[in-house]
Amino acid sequence: MRRTLTAPGNRVTGEVDAGLTRLVQRLSSRSGLHHVSLAVSSADGQQHWAGGSGPEGAAEPEVRPEAPFFIASITKRFIITLVLQAHERGELDLDAPICTYLPAEVTAGLHVRRGVDRTPQITVRHLASHTSGLPDFFERRRGGPSLYRQLRAGQDMSWTFEDVLDITREQQRPHFDPQDLTAATQRARYSDTGFQLLIRILESVTSSTFPDLLTERITGPLDLTHTWHPAAPAHRAGGAEPAEPDLPAPLPLYIRRRRVTVDKVIASCNDLFSTTGDLLAFERALLAGEPFADPNTRHLLTERRNRLRNAPVLRYGLGTMFFKVNRLMSPLPKPVTLVGHSGSTGTWLFTCPELDLHLAGTVDQTEARGLPFRIMATCLRIWGS
Repeated sequence: MRRTLTAPGNRVTGEVDAGLTRLVQRLSSRSGLHHVSLAVSSADGQQHWAGGSGPEGAAEPEVRPEAPFFIASITKRFIITLVLQAHERGELDLDAPICTYLPAEVTAGLHVRRGVDRTPQITVRHLASHTSGLPDFFERRRGGPSLYRQLRAGQDMSWTFEDVLDITREQQRPHFDPQDLTAATQRARYSDTGFQLLIRILESVTSSTFPDLLTERITGPLDLTHTWHPAAPAHRAGGAEPAEPDLPAPLPLYIRRRRVTVDKVIASCNDLFSTTGDLLAFERALLAGEPFADPNTRHLLTERRNRLRNAPVLRYGLGTMFFKVNRLMSPLPKPVTLVGHSGSTGTWLFTCPELDLHLAGTVDQTEARGLPFRIMATCLRIWGS
């Protein structure tokens, strides 16, 4: 039996309500999924829908629309917001070499290609746009299975920032030289390593921890009360506990329909917990430029669109993905675009500019990188109907 819950305040047409309800029911009934939670909202917030569906039973988590979940790499949208804020404040320069902000014990030997250490050529902008050539510490490495493979198998493991550096130096090699950012296009390859370095740069130039920066500069000012970092002060005793007593417990992760506990992974990733409601509020604020002193700073997020070599269906700006929905899947007679970010555990936060529509959700699988885009394309068609 499946239990489907929708938000009591949903405001959409009856046809859209029925279509989205059927969608979450159908998705949660698939043999390879345990549950789904999703939300859509018009840009002005006047029309919105949130709901979820999952197995019914005393031991099963209730997939309530307001339930928090591990957002995985959607966190990169928060990281790049902090980077652009720091750029505005003069705390860092996007075009400065990362060696300006990080000590030699961090940077030395990170990018050695053809016998030459090219790390001094890497800038903050290289990291934010995945154009540094640095490998991704989650991917293939010498001497053992990749962290991605271990996570897909449900293996819990922890690592430190120093472990990331060791993997990069000793078990991987760069994919290409740091790119010429004055050229019309550049090679780009997705790298979690680059964003871990961005976090360390932010902490260095602000003398604040990453969880504190999130609270002081994003979640506090934007009133995102249901978004938190596992190491934030209120959560250090239990990183996955909800921020408020009346908030449901976070939705767990699954391999198909087998529940897995990967608390060490979550604690090591530097990624956040949030809800679809908070994510949509963040997306609206970000597109309006609210986190920035100058709202036009938001345009830096989309100043470039390089194709990712390890995810060719995606292009990447600064902490921003672009996905083209082709004419066959589009709700319009032409292709439409999704702009935002997804996460490897089947999470998504995107905007479709052509429909003025925001979308957020999760399927909470240890590996579901492609599924969010198919779900969002279906949501667009339902909304466009």
